Amino acid sequence: MNLGRRDLLRTPALALAASPSAFGGSVPAVPFGKHRLSRLIVGGNPVSGNSHVSPQLDRQMADFFTAARVKTLLRNCEKNGINTWQSRGDRHIMRLLREYRLEGGRIQWIAQTASEMADIPRHIQSMAALNPIGIYHHGSQTDKFWRAGKIEETREMLKRIRQTGVQVGLGTHIPEVVDYVESKGWDLDFYMACIYNLSRSPEEASRLAGQPVTGELFWDPDREKMLERVRKTSRQCLIFKVYGASRLCRTAEDREKALRLAAGYAKPYDCFVVGMYPRESEQVRENCRLLARALRA
Repeated sequence: MNLGRRDLLRTPALALAASPSAFGGSVPAVPFGKHRLSRLIVGGNPVSGNSHVSPQLDRQMADFFTAARVKTLLRNCEKNGINTWQSRGDRHIMRLLREYRLEGGRIQWIAQTASEMADIPRHIQSMAALNPIGIYHHGSQTDKFWRAGKIEETREMLKRIRQTGVQVGLGTHIPEVVDYVESKGWDLDFYMACIYNLSRSPEEASRLAGQPVTGELFWDPDREKMLERVRKTSRQCLIFKVYGASRLCRTAEDREKALRLAAGYAKPYDCFVVGMYPRESEQVRENCRLLARALRA
C-alpha cells in the first residue's frame, strides 16, 4: 500500500509519539519496518577511518578504533538508548559486528553497500546473512550513476536488496536524486540523506565557493535544499552529516544549533546519524542530550 504523507502522519502503526528505546537511556524510538529505531543512530565513518577532514585525521581515527574500542563505543550507545549502528558492509566491519554480537551485543545494524566490491549483488547477500534491519545503496555510488546518466543501475540494486527481506534504502548527497526517485515511484523504504552535496566536481565546487577548492566542499546553503526534500517525502529519512563532519562542532551550542536545524525539517519518524569519535571527550551521552534538546525546541 502506498500511503501519502498525511496518511502516514495519521497511521497508528507508525507510533509517531515516539517511545524511548528499549535498550536503555531516553532516546526516543520510532518504527522501522518491523523494528524499532532510535532517533539517534551511531554512524560508522569514524570507525572506518573516514573523517571527511584530512588524511591525518583519517589515520588518527583508524589507529584509535581498535576492535576493543569499537565494542566499547557500541556498548555505550546501547547503554544510552542508541540501538542502531549505521556502517559500511565491508569485511572489516562485518567481522567487528560478528565479534560484538558473539560477546552479547544487541545493537541493530543498517548496512551500506561497499562500492569497491566487484559483485554487488553477491555482496548484498553477504550483508543480509548478518541480519541487518536495513541495507542501503551507497550514496557516493548513487551520485556517480546520476552524474553519468545511469541512475537506473541503482534501481536494479535496490531490487536485489528487496529480495533479502530487509528495509530498502537509497543513499544520496544530491537533492535532485530524491526528486527523480520520488517522481518515478521507486520501491524503497528510506533515504540515507546527506545534507551537504559532496558529489560536486572540483570545478563546480570552486565556482560555487568563488575560489579554488581541493577536496570536499561543505557548503552550508546546501543543508536546507536537502532538508526540504526530507520534509516533503513521506518516506523515512536518516539524516546525516548534521555536524558537517565536525565543522560545526566547535562548541556544544554549535552542535545543538546544527541538530535543531535538521530537527526543524525532520518528520516525527525521521532519524539522525552521527559519527562519534570519543578520543578526547565523551560523545555518546552528550549527543543524546543535545538531540533531546533539539527535539524539544
